[in-house]
Formats: sequence, structure tokens, C-alpha cells
Amino acid sequence: MRFAHFSHVWTKPGMTPHERYEQLWREIELCDELDYDFAFSVEHHFTPKESWMSSPNLFSVAAAARTKRIKLGAMGHVVPLHHPVRLLEEVALADQISNGRIEVGLVPGIQDSYFRNFAANFQDRRAITEEFARFMHAAYSEGGPDRPFSWDGECIKATDLELSVWPVQKPGPPMWMQSRDPPTLELCAELGMHTGYFLLFPRSEAASRYGPYLENWKRHGQSGTPNIAYSTVTFVDETDEIALSKARVDAGNAYKGFFSSSDDWDEIRAKQKETAAYFEMRGDHGAGQIILNLLDPDYLLEKDLVLIGSPETVTNKLRRWSQDGLFNTFFGEFNFGSIPEEALMRSIRLFGEHVIPNLRDHEPF
Repeated sequence: MRFAHFSHVWTKPGMTPHERYEQLWREIELCDELDYDFAFSVEHHFTPKESWMSSPNLFSVAAAARTKRIKLGAMGHVVPLHHPVRLLEEVALADQISNGRIEVGLVPGIQDSYFRNFAANFQDRRAITEEFARFMHAAYSEGGPDRPFSWDGECIKATDLELSVWPVQKPGPPMWMQSRDPPTLELCAELGMHTGYFLLFPRSEAASRYGPYLENWKRHGQSGTPNIAYSTVTFVDETDEIALSKARVDAGNAYKGFFSSSDDWDEIRAKQKETAAYFEMRGDHGAGQIILNLLDPDYLLEKDLVLIGSPETVTNKLRRWSQDGLFNTFFGEFNFGSIPEEALMRSIRLFGEHVIPNLRDHEPF
């Protein structure tokens, strides 16, 4: 198995953005020392009371300056908000600055408020993102020094591109697209892109989506085994009782910002119902039920949707979850709610010293 430190870079009351980022660097430096494989961030915009992460390439190069080996990247870039050539250049530059440690996550985005403020195309966001994945894959595979690259697509046009800087990694940084959508997973298999899912998608349903992805990966002649990731909030302490006493309430508040930046619970509940109805309309009944209960810590614990406990408990749960949920990579969001830094850093250390070594050789599929 492989392991990532994952961060929305949640707003912290009493901290400035600079102080919050200084704390984040301390987290990632520790992960680098403890043999975590990756550190990933999101791309969120216009959310001063939720996430303070609007530029994951800046996250990557700043983290690279403070670490030695850990892989870094976005999970993921909201593709339609970027000029495709500019994003191609920035990823290549970040890969050079980090000496080949960049991983590239791509997402179409779900918040229309991001798109309005950028005057970006919300309606065609999936088509734009899928074409960009093909564009980036082809550019880094076929272009290079003294090899200009051209692309004539529906959404992207480029003629005789000669980037000033090309990636260190050949043919380019590994690419990811987190998705549970079958056509998107087919694209991921075709292009050799890694994938994964968030706690909103029930693990019991994962095999029906990711089993075909694994088959298609082989059918397309991709080498090795792809990364399929699962992500949720994580807290580890010496015993289950101590861990639950410190993190249970915060686990229930971790995703409140998804629904509202206020403390008006009527407003929050209304948004939960609206979001759940959207998932129900798509046929995702399981996701709809999780959305309705996402802020209830007892529900999250009863349904095993958050990872809280002693090193032994967390290890055993991940071993079982990974087999049931068909994932071989885990994204732990360690810094959530109001957990003090001392407890946060102990959680990251216990996970790195006692969980990762016991699961490193575990192969769920």
C-alpha cells in the first residue's frame, strides 16, 4: 500500500494564512521523514471560512523546498479554470523545481461559484477536463526539447509549442483523476491515469466501478498496478478511547464548510438536503445518505467512514477497508477541526511509525 498526507488546508480560527501554512509545512516535513509517499492538496477558491488553498502548484513548490523525497501535487487542479498551455507550463516547471517529484491530479470542478468569478465554462467542464488530460499526456509524451508539439482539439488549440522547461519525469509526471464515473474511469485506464474516491462513495460499491477499471488498465497495455485511492479524516493516538475523546467531535465538524461558512444549522441542513437530492438524482443513493449524515460523528463512526483509533485499530481497519473498497492507496486528512498541533503531530507520527510499516507490503488486489 501507499500513503498520502492530504489537506484541504482548512481555515483555522486564530491563525493567519501564513501561520496556517507554517503549520502545514511542519506536517509535511514530518511525513517526509516518516516515509509517507505523497502530500496532496486541493484547489478551492473564494472560501475564506473553509479552505485556504487556491494554487496547488504553489503548494507543491513550497513543500518541495522543505522536503527531500515525498511526492507532491494537486488532487486536483480544477482544469477549466486554467489556460491549458499555462497549466502545462506550470506543471513542467514545478516538476523541475522539485526534481521530479510532482504528481498531477485533474478534476472538472463542482462549484459553479468558482466558474462565475473566473468567467469559465461550467457547462462543458467535463469535456474540457477530459480533453486536457489527453492534451497533457500527448504533449509530455511527444513533445520536448527541439520537438515542438501541436494540438487541434474541440476545446484546446496549440501550434508548435516549444516549452521553455519540460518535466524531469519522462514521459511526464504521473497523472490522476479522482472519479467513480465509468466513462471517466475508462479514460483513466486508456491514458494510464491513477484514480480514487472520497468517503462519500460507499466502499461496498467500489468493486463494481474499479474492478472494470483494473481490467481496462491491463487491456490497454498499461504497466504495473494503478493507484486507487480512498480518502477520509484520520486521527491516531495511543488507545481507541484517547483517540475518540480527542477527535470524535471534530470528525463531525470536519466537512461543515462544504455546506455553509456560517453556523446557521437550518441553512446547513437545507444545503445538505439539496446536495443529497443531487446525488439521488444521479442514482447515487449511498452517497446521498452519507451527505445527509456527514456532520453526525456517531453515524460516521457507526458506518466506519472516518479513521480514528489506536495504531492497531487503524491498521486493522485499513487492511479490511482496502480489500472491501478495492483501494491500494490511502489519503489521510490529519488536520481537521480544532485538534491541537501537539495531538495532530503525534497522530501523524504514530501513523507513520506504526501503521505504514505494517501495511507497506499489503496488496489488496
